[in-house]
Amino acid sequence: MRGYMDACTAGDADAVAAHLADHARHFFPPDMYDGPWVGAQAIGERWATAVRERGSSWTVDAIVVDEARRQAVCEWTHHKGSLGVILRGAEWYEFDEEGRITEIRAYYASPQAAGYERLELGGFDYAGRGYPHA
Repeated sequence: MRGYMDACTAGDADAVAAHLADHARHFFPPDMYDGPWVGAQAIGERWATAVRERGSSWTVDAIVVDEARRQAVCEWTHHKGSLGVILRGAEWYEFDEEGRITEIRAYYASPQAAGYERLELGGFDYAGRGYPHA
C-alpha cells in the first residue's frame, strides 16, 4: 500500500498500475471523480492527472492489515497543492493472491451531505455483497 501511494504521489501512471490487478476497481462517494474507476491503467492515469493538474500528493498516516483475508485499511492525507485543500480519509483495500490491489473503497472525513437519503459509495453493490439495506 505504501508503494502504491508513493507511485500515486510520483504521478507515475505505470507504477500505480503495477500495484493493481488489471480489473481493479476504485470506488468513491457519489458524484466524486466520476467513479468508480475501473482498470489498473485507468486508475493510474487518473492519479497521474491529479498530480499534474492539482499538485496532488499523499501521505500514509496509518495502516491495519488482515493478511489471512487479504484486506487492509489505510488512513491517509491527500494534499491538493494547487487548490490549497487537504482531504483526509481512509480506504479499504482488497488484494489478489499475488498481492495486487483488486479493490479500493474510499471514505472521506467530512460532514454528512445534505439531501442524500443514503450515504454510501457510488456504484458499489451493497445488497449483492450482503450489506444491510433497510
